[in-house]
Amino acid sequence: MVGGPPADHAATLSARQTGDVIDLSVAVTPLYFGSMAWEQRALQRRAETQGPSAADYLAPDTRTSLAMGVLSLTTPLTAALAAYAVPFATGRRRGRSGRVGQVVLGVAIAAAAATTVADSVARTADTATAKGRLAKARARKVAEVGGVAAIAAGGVVLSATTAALTSATRLWRKGKQHDLGNGVVPWALAMVWWDLAYYWNHRNMHEIRSMWAIHVPHHSSEHYNLSTALRQPVAGAFGVWVPYGAVARLGVRPNIIETSRALNLIYQYWIHTDTVRSLGPAEAVLNTPSHHRVHHARNKRYIDRNHAGILIVWDRLFGTFAREQPEVEPVVYGLTANIGTYNLWTVCTHEYRDMFREVAASTNWHDRLGFVLRSPGWAYERRAALRAAGAEAA
Repeated sequence: MVGGPPADHAATLSARQTGDVIDLSVAVTPLYFGSMAWEQRALQRRAETQGPSAADYLAPDTRTSLAMGVLSLTTPLTAALAAYAVPFATGRRRGRSGRVGQVVLGVAIAAAAATTVADSVARTADTATAKGRLAKARARKVAEVGGVAAIAAGGVVLSATTAALTSATRLWRKGKQHDLGNGVVPWALAMVWWDLAYYWNHRNMHEIRSMWAIHVPHHSSEHYNLSTALRQPVAGAFGVWVPYGAVARLGVRPNIIETSRALNLIYQYWIHTDTVRSLGPAEAVLNTPSHHRVHHARNKRYIDRNHAGILIVWDRLFGTFAREQPEVEPVVYGLTANIGTYNLWTVCTHEYRDMFREVAASTNWHDRLGFVLRSPGWAYERRAALRAAGAEAA
């Protein structure tokens, strides 16, 4: 569990309804709590001889992580978006759900148009006159609200529509005529594809600001232990993902895809520990606790490295592996700018709050879209530059 993108909930639901699959990632919940209890005792014994560390359990931090784990399982955002926010509904989806989606799309288009006009008015207003200054101020207010509304509504439509079009359930309608059965080949396809898609989705969550807003709660803890694995995001429905269900079109059954998801998630749970230092030769192939500790670091040399799920080979192939000896310097956990709170609402929403504030303060579409679609690093640098320019102008 690394706070990654959500499962294909349509495929999961379909598989459960037919009784073909049990959600293993939930079924092993007793293992989660049992292993956390064991780890806590091991860390307490270590602290007695080596002193405290960032791996130790801290009650408010652990409570926040566990609460996020519960919310990630019980918050029905993905199902709600799939049901109501797709504007191009067909068949059984035609009717109320399609109309709601069309309204949201209409809001996005209207808000974008109003914002564009307001930007033009604000740029051309004659600030030498009181009337011109008033027109500019009003135009800026329109652009502040319109820019946020356009980005938010457009994002909802985009995420809901792409999720609906690429779901394993939808792709299986045509893929089932090539049904590969239940042998080694479909299982291998599902496991390898899920892991590769996970790598790119996870990497995108670090390199695209709006995706980082989904993922950042998982990195917000300044501690690192098995409870951190349960610090799952609740807003995954608002992302756009490389489709995990793509192999359903090739004839891989949705229940196999769903079980592959669960196995991938379970594997990633145990690597959130400081009690296992190295796996020796396996470090070359597998994602391990050492590799993943580096991923959670705020050290400059480690940022945006080791995005793998199970196989670290993806990072080696695509240039995101921390090539120096793992943990060559002590890992410092958390964010480059820590939020300093365990408040669940703040942990879950602080990046969205900052992102939309920056969208509202922008005076052009280049910056608005940049604050949403470019990297978090670009956004933070651009924010600092704009603030500096504003201070000089004042």
